[in-house]
Amino acid sequence: MLVVQKYGGSSLQGADRMRQVAERILRTRRSGREVVVVCSAMGDTSDELIDLAEKVSGNRPAREMDMLLTAGERVSNALMAMAIHDLGGSAQSLSGAQAGVFTTADHGSARIVDVVPNRVREVLAQGAIALVAGFQGISRDTGDTTTLGRGGSDMTAVALAAALKADVCEIYTDVDGVFSADPRVVGNARLLAAISCEEMLEMAATGAKVLMSRCVEHARRHNVDICVRSSFTDHPGTLVSSAVQSASAAESVVTGVTHTRSIAKVTVADVPAELPAVARISDVFAAAGIPVGMLPDLPVPPRGELAFTVRDTDGPHTVELLERHRTRIGYGTVRCDTSAGQVSLVGAGLRRDAGVMATLRRTLSGAGIGADLVSASGIRVSALCRADQLDDAVRVLHRAFGLDAATEAVVHAGTGR
Repeated sequence: MLVVQKYGGSSLQGADRMRQVAERILRTRRSGREVVVVCSAMGDTSDELIDLAEKVSGNRPAREMDMLLTAGERVSNALMAMAIHDLGGSAQSLSGAQAGVFTTADHGSARIVDVVPNRVREVLAQGAIALVAGFQGISRDTGDTTTLGRGGSDMTAVALAAALKADVCEIYTDVDGVFSADPRVVGNARLLAAISCEEMLEMAATGAKVLMSRCVEHARRHNVDICVRSSFTDHPGTLVSSAVQSASAAESVVTGVTHTRSIAKVTVADVPAELPAVARISDVFAAAGIPVGMLPDLPVPPRGELAFTVRDTDGPHTVELLERHRTRIGYGTVRCDTSAGQVSLVGAGLRRDAGVMATLRRTLSGAGIGADLVSASGIRVSALCRADQLDDAVRVLHRAFGLDAATEAVVHAGTGR
């Protein structure tokens, strides 16, 4: 049996935690399983390297930032190999390039295009533990070191599990698994024993930070089972698998309540209520590579407001683009509101319950929370509200759909990664 384990930065803060993780890895190996481990950078190492780069230079080439940031993961994996050797085990650390992780040439946001894990297999054949630096790879086109962006170590682990045909990919973090809501917001959030890839994708896309959506999508495409576990306990965690039909409890059509504050609401005034006008506006975003959410089909006739959401970081650029194309397309003023937040209900059971939207509106209204731009798609319903009311919105919806657990959720290291 082969298992791939990934440990996040919150699990690797300091020498004591490194040794505890090394003991866990060795227990797995001594149980008769082959083990491949992906370690993130320790604690806040990546943030510290970014801060240092900002102090050194006002002009930081993306290539050199990738060279800098990949050092954190290599340090973690080398130290973990030393800890394992010190405890009587055998291990070898490999960079992403040495492990055969090939990517596109996009510095800071590269995508994995192939994994050729020959060196990893050689280490395993020697009876040793293979330690692979996450978050990084090498571009086949340029030969340069690249980084995979946020959640990159999760992506490394799942891609290796797929390439090696591992039995399971375990993602270790500082919580016991996937919860029905962020346990920092909902203290009695429910721990899910299992969740479908489809539901996990929607939760990740709407704010759940325990797994990144692209790693879940890769797992679904390559039929890799993911187990989200805590490195601080022996709890079995949450299984994320395509074989799971629905994680919704019998008493609720909703599996989880997610939220994100990284939202900007853009409103365009005096837009013609005709499909070509909306299509031309959509084409502007597509050409600029700006993903748009909650875009209604048409404004109110004959001319009205068109409101939609973008990532908060895309807000200023979106306004700039719309101002540039205002005369050509023919609409009025453009404004951007960054004081918004999005709350979402996710669950396969939403398909069979037509009353979810009404319950959402009634619950939020009863709590004095205004809901704007309510939208639905497949197994998700989302609503926009004021950012300062977002936590309350999550809590009242979680309670309204019967998701509150009897016990308090525990966050062991405080970051959820």
